[in-house]
Amino acid sequence: MSRRAAVYARISQDREGAGLGVGRQERDCRELASRLGWVVVEPVRVDNDTSASNGRARPGYAALLEDLRTGRADAVLCWHTDRLHRRPVELEAYIDLCEQRGIPTVTVKAGPLDLATPSGRMVARQLGAVARFEVEHASDRARRRRLQAATDGRWSGGRRPYGYEPDGVTVLLHEAAEVRAAAAAVLAGRSLRGIVREMNARGARTSTGVPWTTKALRDVLLRPRNAGRMLHQGRDVGPAGWRAILDEDQWRAVVAVLTDPQRRTSPGSERKWLLSGLARCGVCGAPVKATSAARRVGYTCSSGKHVIRSAVQVDAHVQAVVVERLGRPDARELLAPRRPDTTSLHLQADDLRHRLKGLAGAYADGHVDAAQLRSGSDRLHARLAEVDAAIAAASRGSVLAGVVDAPDPAAVWARLDLDRRRAVVEVLVDVVIFPARKGRRPGWRAGESYFDPATVWVEPKRS
Repeated sequence: MSRRAAVYARISQDREGAGLGVGRQERDCRELASRLGWVVVEPVRVDNDTSASNGRARPGYAALLEDLRTGRADAVLCWHTDRLHRRPVELEAYIDLCEQRGIPTVTVKAGPLDLATPSGRMVARQLGAVARFEVEHASDRARRRRLQAATDGRWSGGRRPYGYEPDGVTVLLHEAAEVRAAAAAVLAGRSLRGIVREMNARGARTSTGVPWTTKALRDVLLRPRNAGRMLHQGRDVGPAGWRAILDEDQWRAVVAVLTDPQRRTSPGSERKWLLSGLARCGVCGAPVKATSAARRVGYTCSSGKHVIRSAVQVDAHVQAVVVERLGRPDARELLAPRRPDTTSLHLQADDLRHRLKGLAGAYADGHVDAAQLRSGSDRLHARLAEVDAAIAAASRGSVLAGVVDAPDPAAVWARLDLDRRRAVVEVLVDVVIFPARKGRRPGWRAGESYFDPATVWVEPKRS
């Protein structure tokens, strides 16, 4: 009996990029149709470079089912049953459709499947179970290989990482210099937005040749790779087989800064005034913000009623107080203490990572199961996170470095950009802005500003 056969071809990975695999399947199916005396319904349904095991949409397969539902085809030809299905849930839906309409499936390699009979359906389900087992077994082997490669410190390939040659191992000097400069700027209190602006202005580009964004730079700076560490499934699993760009302690300090919950990361307009978000209202205690009205910029709190003060005058006063403080003979005492010895912390971290590596090796060799691996690694990672946090805290340094220890702090302050000035203010003083007094301030003289410094408190922060 002649039938109208729908041909389906699929390949999971088209490494050649030319559709040769599905082309060969289609050719074999057409030859099978000729031997059976069946007519091939055009067009042939194809899913090239598409997996059948991950549950994602397969347009070609969806079109095949539609051909069967509408009666355009009353038979199916494919190269093997695993080209049609790798998931039992899809197989069951396919069996229901073919059983209802009496649609036979014939494969080049596995022969015919009569889904209208219990024995035929049993065979189809058995073949489907074997296909699913092969997928899961291959996935498990691949997962173990990746874990072993990660714990051995080997790069597994992929897109060229910024700062390294395409081999993922050789340091690319000019890009490594950009990473070091950006890391130093972060630790000095600079914002990612400001760093990105300067990088793009001087023509620096990402590894894919596009301008930098704050997200792209943040992602690069957070990489364990920068410190010669290996990352697997989002976790640092040990030393890598390439040279580090950053000192490990410095990298951990950068991570601590960028992942600090208090760090402002929400999108929005860039800060343009010194005290926006830093100073507090003297009435309600809310942070002040800069607002524009009648071509003047003023600081106001969230209510918009408690304080409305000139941003220019308040900033000038606070900067004068800060510069005076930076210029005092005892200003160097404001610097963080000399970096403590972190040797013992690193020994603890190395021991924990060694134990993690041993646990991963035991899983790869089948000595522990997935539940034991997860339980043990969670405990070790929790302790490791505590040790890493201690290392980072000991290495963050001070945003005042290079300012209070400069021969002329006032001259250095004048050259700082707004990001760095805000960082200095944030660590050095608390600023509280009160409403302006009614009338002229005491001691006011003709020609002087009405601004009253006594209404802006600038208090040194307690250490």
